[in-house]
Amino acid sequence: MRFYSALLRLYPASFRAEYGEEMRAIHRKRLRESSGFFARLLLWLDTIGEVVSNAAAAHWDILRQDLTYTARTLVRSPGFTLTAVLVTALGIGANTAAFSVADFVLIRPLPYANPERLVKLWQQSGGSNTGEASPLLYSIWKRQTTTFEAMGAYYTRAVNLVGEGEPRRLERAVVTADLLPILGVKPIRGSMLTSADERSGASGIMLGYDVWQGQFGGAEDIIGRRLLIDGRPLVVIGVMPKDFHFPTREIALWTAMSQQEQSDNEFGNNYWEVLARLKRDVPIERASAEMEVISRRIEPLYPQDMEKVGVSVMPLRDQFSRQSRLLLLALCGAAVCVLLIACANLANLLIARSLTRRRELLVRSALGAGRERLVRQSITESFILAALGGALGVGIAVVAVPLLARLVPTTLPIAQSPAVDPRILLFAGLLTAITGIGFGVLPAWRSSGTNDLSGLREGARSGGGRRERARSALVVAEVMASVVLLISAGLLMRALVKLHDVDPGFRAENVLALRTALPSPRYDTTARRAAFYRDVLTEVRAIPGVKNAAYISGLPMSTRGGIWSVTPVGRPLPNGRPGSASSRFITSGFFDALSIPLRHGRDVSDADDASRPHVAVVSESFAAQYFPNEDPIGQRFTFLGDIKAIVGVVGDVRVRGPEQQSEPQVYLANKQVDDNSSPFYFPKELVVRSTIPATTLVPAVRQIVQRVDPEQPISNVHTMSEIVSDLTAARSVQVRVLSAFAVIAFLLAAVGIHGLLSFSVSSRQHEIGVRMALGAQRGEIVAMVMRQGAILAAFGVVPGIAIAYVAARAMQSLLAGIQPGDAVTFGAATMLCVVMTL
Repeated sequence: MRFYSALLRLYPASFRAEYGEEMRAIHRKRLRESSGFFARLLLWLDTIGEVVSNAAAAHWDILRQDLTYTARTLVRSPGFTLTAVLVTALGIGANTAAFSVADFVLIRPLPYANPERLVKLWQQSGGSNTGEASPLLYSIWKRQTTTFEAMGAYYTRAVNLVGEGEPRRLERAVVTADLLPILGVKPIRGSMLTSADERSGASGIMLGYDVWQGQFGGAEDIIGRRLLIDGRPLVVIGVMPKDFHFPTREIALWTAMSQQEQSDNEFGNNYWEVLARLKRDVPIERASAEMEVISRRIEPLYPQDMEKVGVSVMPLRDQFSRQSRLLLLALCGAAVCVLLIACANLANLLIARSLTRRRELLVRSALGAGRERLVRQSITESFILAALGGALGVGIAVVAVPLLARLVPTTLPIAQSPAVDPRILLFAGLLTAITGIGFGVLPAWRSSGTNDLSGLREGARSGGGRRERARSALVVAEVMASVVLLISAGLLMRALVKLHDVDPGFRAENVLALRTALPSPRYDTTARRAAFYRDVLTEVRAIPGVKNAAYISGLPMSTRGGIWSVTPVGRPLPNGRPGSASSRFITSGFFDALSIPLRHGRDVSDADDASRPHVAVVSESFAAQYFPNEDPIGQRFTFLGDIKAIVGVVGDVRVRGPEQQSEPQVYLANKQVDDNSSPFYFPKELVVRSTIPATTLVPAVRQIVQRVDPEQPISNVHTMSEIVSDLTAARSVQVRVLSAFAVIAFLLAAVGIHGLLSFSVSSRQHEIGVRMALGAQRGEIVAMVMRQGAILAAFGVVPGIAIAYVAARAMQSLLAGIQPGDAVTFGAATMLCVVMTL
């Protein structure tokens, strides 16, 4: 009978109390009438099936009653229902969106085989840990290391695809044959690049899925087709899977590294990025130690090139900036604050509701409703509220996640658009549901635990004591979290405003920028390139509304430019060692096209060709560093292997964006570039200043380029204003999201304080009446209530300020020079909370 009694516990307690003894008696009788092993076995099987099915039916009947009662109750209290659902939705929606993006970037495994064993190797020199390696250094690493299963290298270069519809500019990765197999991804069509492709002069090419579908319509006969890439015929040997992105999501083509490139013996020719796969059970620390030993071993062999040069071994997953990581962590912290405030508000709502329904619960308990029955009803009501809030929160998250896509670093080899992550959704939903159910069950459990009818006589005074203190603690937590969010959002907002106020050194308004990268070997000669620039610029400058146009090898704030050593002629070196400056080749009119002020001298001219002495226009910082207190015009310096004479000085440009200090800049005449030099430094960016909206010029410029060279594609079409704003786009998104979180937190905290004080006043009406009857004035009563609110605010504001300061110190690199303890921001947030309390 013990087993049968245990089975009966499947029924609701009320059902067992009414029918339990009778069911046991019937079961005893059936046992006595059963004889034999098989008869009793059949009886038990029949009994188990009967109890399980009947218990489920009984529970369903009670659940149906509870759902009906809950629906009526919630409909009768639309204000409470709507508030509880919205509060729950905000908590779930904010956290689901924020943590889905963070999980997408920081946690989720990369889409490769055993991604935890994939690492990047960077050359360290001068305190930097993100330097590319030279082909010679890569070959030494590969020969001497023992901790890696495989190692490969790559670099990226854009190329022109012609002969297949309209010419297109596509991003390409040039890889060693070992690289793609390291990732463990196989092509969906054709084969991988092999060492044979390296020996054949890199004549094979692999296509990305999007290019195969978009440019070639998913042609079944794509394998073996010849494509014209930068004037060279290449054969398609494979197509990569749809979800394959490496090294970045912009890469559309992969070609093999030629043996000529791999045999480069110059240590200083650093342009390769190195990927490796750790051997099984080899920790990254051991690999780092081995690479340092290798660096120290080869330093004496190449003392000039390898002095104080080390190696940094970093997981592939971590290949994005610390700033990007901080942006996401700050967003997650804000979402946690919103969840905390939402849960506190929901708890306050449910506690207040339980106090108003205490008499109802006591009456039902006195009339015979058992504790289990009352708790079930409360669980049902709380669960329905949590489910409605969760469903709305999912909708909020689905809408919000695409808006946060700008926070995904472009350097990660993953798709750009994160989606709502079911695991994070489950976590946030469970957390809020636990809060809702917990605070719904506890009041019912306590109220139903006694049949003492004295509670029916408590009336409105039953809201004090421990429950009042619990609600006050929750409100303090809300205020504290809202202060943290307000201060954090304020600091980041001030940092963003400061960055927007930084003078970039040029005027970006009404400037169109586009790329016409000239391919080798067709444009290897300087004369051929100069003719292209002349023909394009002559026609573009003739367009109505165009003020000026020019070419440059790399746009400021968009491309890095080359960094080269500088040695002044006939004078001592600053600090006793050569300096450095960035170089860009330009056509005449560039400074006027970008409104970069010409301080002294002249611009480069069309007459500055190879037959004349090499000239340079330098930035003010260059002149101040290398020729202080002198007229820089006519001064000479060694740069890029020959002597340049300064003919002009222009204002400094923040070529690396508003957040970084830029090195001195040197601008060189495009006609004084040697033939067959590196095509990476050819002028390729066309800038056009106009008096009309810049984007309206695109069709006319496109037609001009097509007339000059029908095979020349146009790419990277932007306005300079877009380029400048894109540098702070991730910050802008984060500030907007964090500000929205702060506003939500502020309003929820205000609702929490108002609700607590309103309930406190209503529950103390009898006390207030007595005080006034004894002579208390209206102002004294108001002051009493205001003191209570001020105390709550103070208990929340003070620790909130301390936590906000710690948070600001942690994200100091995002503050762009704004101090973590900025008095204006802290004072404004504190005053806002005081005003909110009043």
